[in-house]
Amino acid sequence: MDELIIKNIINQGEKINTEFKEAKTKLPKNLFETICAFLNRFGGNIILGVNDNREIIGIDENSVVKMKKDFANLCNNTSKISPIRCI
Repeated sequence: MDELIIKNIINQGEKINTEFKEAKTKLPKNLFETICAFLNRFGGNIILGVNDNREIIGIDENSVVKMKKDFANLCNNTSKISPIRCI
């Protein structure tokens, strides 16, 4: 997604298929609840580094690589995300 599309999504605010998560230095604890909710519906957009007031707070540049690695590892962890658990 390019920057203009992301800003447009942010400007529209949160809704049934859009969720903002503050994530300055680590993945939010409730991230996988949102992922499961979206998987049980029609998908959606989770935008990290944005608060509920649509303010872009960003992600610490030094944390991006670790957050990506953590996300990939947690997606492969059946205690975090599994079709059976996403009911």
